[in-house]
Amino acid sequence: MAHQFLDLAFTPQVLAAQQHYFGRSQVLPPAPGDDPLGPDETAFIESRDSFYLSSVSETGWPYVQHRGGPAGFVKVISPGELVFADYKGNRQMLTTGNVVGNDRVCLFMMDYPRRQRLKLLGHVEVLDARDHPDLVQQVTTPDLAKITERLFRIRIVAFDWNCPKYITPRFTAAEVNDAVAPLKARIAELESQLTLQTP
Repeated sequence: MAHQFLDLAFTPQVLAAQQHYFGRSQVLPPAPGDDPLGPDETAFIESRDSFYLSSVSETGWPYVQHRGGPAGFVKVISPGELVFADYKGNRQMLTTGNVVGNDRVCLFMMDYPRRQRLKLLGHVEVLDARDHPDLVQQVTTPDLAKITERLFRIRIVAFDWNCPKYITPRFTAAEVNDAVAPLKARIAELESQLTLQTP
């Protein structure tokens, strides 16, 4: 667990809640600085095909948005920074508008089959894709570049790996197909043998 995440998350009110329910609170010394992403975090992030992104509006309301793309659509460009392309959508611009007033965001990345989750806190900068064609090419495919309107560049401040408890395993259609492919092949083999044995 990275130190900075808990240093930011354990506010006085959080510590008071811990004290109330558990009779003690987890007091940590101040973190020395931001949590750099290591090889494990980078590999996990760049293997995701979706994640959840939260922001807070200027009226104080939280908003959570799902973002998806081909596996690897989020790129770690340094130990403290990641980028992803934002494609054409429903034109509501909720997250894009929210982060103008408050650039703090939280990313929630899930691996349901392995029951893993990674939480990241950071500061986001939204870039107009038309002004950054080189970065668009760096982080997405030629086909997806055609529908990329913005780039989200996030400076990571902290991260935390959660325990697997209560994560229900879920599988994508591709993962299910991969899992049953050997069974289908074996069924086809047995059916072929039965056909050959039928008089």
